[in-house]
Amino acid sequence: MRPRANPWWQLASILLLLGLWQVAAGIADSRVLPVPMEVFVVLGEGLASGELPYHLVVTLARVAASFVLAMSIGIAVGIAMGRLPALDRFLDSWLVLFLNLPALVTIILCYVWFGLIESAAVLAVAINKIPNVVVTVREGARSLDKDLDEMAQVYRLNGPARLRHVVLPQLAPYLLASARSGLALIWKIVLVVELLGRSDGVGFQLSLFFQMFDVANILAYALAFIAIVQAIEWFALRPLERNLNRWRR
Repeated sequence: MRPRANPWWQLASILLLLGLWQVAAGIADSRVLPVPMEVFVVLGEGLASGELPYHLVVTLARVAASFVLAMSIGIAVGIAMGRLPALDRFLDSWLVLFLNLPALVTIILCYVWFGLIESAAVLAVAINKIPNVVVTVREGARSLDKDLDEMAQVYRLNGPARLRHVVLPQLAPYLLASARSGLALIWKIVLVVELLGRSDGVGFQLSLFFQMFDVANILAYALAFIAIVQAIEWFALRPLERNLNRWRR
């Protein structure tokens, strides 16, 4: 299990990054690289007006829907492929195809086939993430302890009980790895989806700021979203990881 990070070291790292940013902005002396304080002022104005929280919530809703869909399908298919060699051989070429399909192509095709609707946006994001989840979970399913599996058979555990008490505890590291990489990948793809075909959300706002060369607002929205994703890591994923790994002690 990963050791707990020292918060003082994390704070020092953040302060160093802000200091480097301040120095770089001072050297550049250009509106395309505003100083940190200017970005924080713009961030505060966006929060006070309610515009930034609104678009953040819209984007987070799309991220959540895409994440749940991708993880649900990816975990089921990954476990099946890892446990059933025949199915693995049959679907392996499909998996390679979708792994190498560009996200932009998937987004455009979903919009063309289904229209500029919310479900098309969520589906496009999920399709891009599912193959990554399948690959990670499949490797975990392949490495399951056969002795524990035989023990479950001896004690005649039914399917759900075996999944809960034998399979999922061993897959926990792989599921968490999929969740972390999935969260990082999905929110980036969601921004592209919003930029191309939605009329709200962080991606849509970034496209407007880009047209106006408003770098301060671009950075403000980026920092706000990164802060939320980091909060999810600190207050959701890490506590969940500690809880799932208690049986290893």
